[in-house]
Amino acid sequence: MLYFDKVSKVYPDGSIALHNVKFTVARGEFVSIVGHSGAGKTTLIKMILGEEKPSEGTVSFESVNVQNLRKKKLSLYRRKIGCVFQDFRLIPSRTAYENIAFAMEAAGRTDDEIDSDVPDVLELVGLDKKMSNFPHELSGGEKQRVAIARALINQPELVIADEPTGNLDPVNTHDIVQILKKVNELGTTILLTTHNRGVVDELKKRVITLDAGKVIRDDPDGKYSL
Repeated sequence: MLYFDKVSKVYPDGSIALHNVKFTVARGEFVSIVGHSGAGKTTLIKMILGEEKPSEGTVSFESVNVQNLRKKKLSLYRRKIGCVFQDFRLIPSRTAYENIAFAMEAAGRTDDEIDSDVPDVLELVGLDKKMSNFPHELSGGEKQRVAIARALINQPELVIADEPTGNLDPVNTHDIVQILKKVNELGTTILLTTHNRGVVDELKKRVITLDAGKVIRDDPDGKYSL
């Protein structure tokens, strides 16, 4: 599904973000990407989203070379990917329901589809009773659940969760991990970046470890080993 083939990235200042990175993510996998700050995780995500281009090598999604996509096709391609971030990125002036509906509106979905799908995805993440709440009325864990629901609403093939538990306490961290596992069990591919040893060890899923821009480990049932 996702292919990094000998990918390197050198920025104009000469810093090397990625060096000869090679790995494949199959459809339906749950893969954690771990590494210290500066290891290359952020650049790797930007490559998948087409926000950065490799200096060498190719990044492919379902046999499509991401770096060759022009603006319109890149926009359509990104609809196949849902993103969850550490800082939630919710619209403060919109309710939980409206934050999710906005993502559907941007994708050109109809009002009937919105009315049908938003309550279902809020139920999936356990927030069906909070759909009318604004972000300031939600806890950190609840905000992240809304962010996950928003990432899922257009039925992406891949969800990128970039440090989704970085601002959460251990209880909410556990709950978010369980939701991501459930989403994966329903067939969506998950790519998780995290510094949290407990999250990685709890998952017992594949772990790719980056260090100084290089893949130094790729364990099918890995643990956090930095």
